[in-house]
Amino acid sequence: MDRKTSPLSDVTLVATEDGSLTMLSPYKEEHYHSMKGAYTESMHIYIGCGLQHFIAENHPSSVRIFEVGFGTGLNAYLSCLAAEEKRLPLHYTSIELYPLSVDVAQQLHYDQLFPTGTATTLSALLQAPWGCFQPITPHFHLFKLEADLLAWQGEQAAYDVIYFDAFSPESQPELWTIVLFEKLYASLAVGGSLVTYCAKGVVRRRLQQVGFVVERLAGPPNGKREILRGRKF
Repeated sequence: MDRKTSPLSDVTLVATEDGSLTMLSPYKEEHYHSMKGAYTESMHIYIGCGLQHFIAENHPSSVRIFEVGFGTGLNAYLSCLAAEEKRLPLHYTSIELYPLSVDVAQQLHYDQLFPTGTATTLSALLQAPWGCFQPITPHFHLFKLEADLLAWQGEQAAYDVIYFDAFSPESQPELWTIVLFEKLYASLAVGGSLVTYCAKGVVRRRLQQVGFVVERLAGPPNGKREILRGRKF
């Protein structure tokens, strides 16, 4: 498809088992989240095993996150809420080649998963312009990068945590290569980690080959049996 955004007519909204919504990608014919629970998956893998694990181990004064695949904005939104809860400055960079339109993303109503008062935050996050850092809350700054990850160069040691949330290796094999993992490893600071839902042996071995020390962790409740966390020492 030539369009860079998806009109609502191209998207199928689907309820997952925990009650939160996801959608079927019009490009990849694959769901953006686990059908076992979109919210549960994001909280367990990216917030719990990624952000919260890094904070607990390093007690940082601020955190820098790089996300592969902005998608519906759920990971960014949950990270924003965590930053405000902990009063911890968080600089969040997310790369996406095919951004969803704001109208589409708002159909998921992720603000309704939380106490009243977060709808404004979610709206600000989804409507933030692409290509520059924007303050979303006092502790959360967002940079949405509309670009192809394959052409992305990154910066040395620029991030503390990487959320690797691309579509599956079967759907996007070009994003699960040694070459790309080498770039991500270089962009991660010592002490940082990369987390992903995919625990396939070939992915684990490629992460190890570029230098990550890889852990197999329990997956989300009622979801995937294992996930991966790669750490840089």
